[in-house]
Amino acid sequence: MTTWSVPGMPDEGRCLVMGVVNVTPDSFSDGGRWFDPATAVRHGLELVEQGADIVDVGGESTRPGAARVSLEEELARVEPVIRELSREGVTVSVDTMRAEVAQAAVAAGAKLVNDVSGGLADPAMPRVVAESGVPYVVMHWRGHSHAMNSRAVYGDVVTEVREELSKRVSSVLAEGVADNQIVLDPGLGFSKNPEHNWALLAGLDQLAELGYPMIIGASRKRFLGRLLADPDGTPRPFSRSDDATLAVTALVAQAGAWCVRVHDVRPNADAVRVAAAVQGARA
Repeated sequence: MTTWSVPGMPDEGRCLVMGVVNVTPDSFSDGGRWFDPATAVRHGLELVEQGADIVDVGGESTRPGAARVSLEEELARVEPVIRELSREGVTVSVDTMRAEVAQAAVAAGAKLVNDVSGGLADPAMPRVVAESGVPYVVMHWRGHSHAMNSRAVYGDVVTEVREELSKRVSSVLAEGVADNQIVLDPGLGFSKNPEHNWALLAGLDQLAELGYPMIIGASRKRFLGRLLADPDGTPRPFSRSDDATLAVTALVAQAGAWCVRVHDVRPNADAVRVAAAVQGARA
């Protein structure tokens, strides 16, 4: 199993854990619990205490059907949180599709840009990332929240996601992003139905052939709730799908993922350590 090292990121010799701080009033997973900046900072520090290696701060919900927020509003949400967490010594990433937000976030102390659009939403993003020198998460993406469900059409989802990610890598490299800055994300739940998500998780080895570290974001996604639906077909709510996320974390950590992006940090931090111990025993 490859152990990835990403410049500027913690190097623990195992799959890393990225804890999520949504500074939004309409997140699918927490419904705005951390919308106040001071509360968001406290939550970020709690995630580190629970074992998060990276704290991902976002100011715009990307759930299906979510409305976009203005540039000014997104900046106002994330900048103070990133600045304060960085002052506390936290390794912070910014979850944004906007180049101006990424630029301001890096200036405030962010060490990684997590772009769910992979540079498609804002053509200026690759240039900003290239100039900053920070790692860049390029996610597989087929459009904004209002359109993503209609674009979940594939012949062979693993092959097509791999090809589309490869094209995005070529594009951002051409814009000046360095090869060692790139991290890939298959985009579970983004223009994917449940069957697509399971196929991608089963096919991580094929995606890994692209030769880049990979981050997996399965935490509290709808496909987990649907798998665990009640006998009457009612999907399990997000708040009760964390055990399923834990199972995914253990599996992808064993498969060589560089990082998992999760909401409930402590048990996932335990899971990656267990996976690392098992892998170490095989060496």
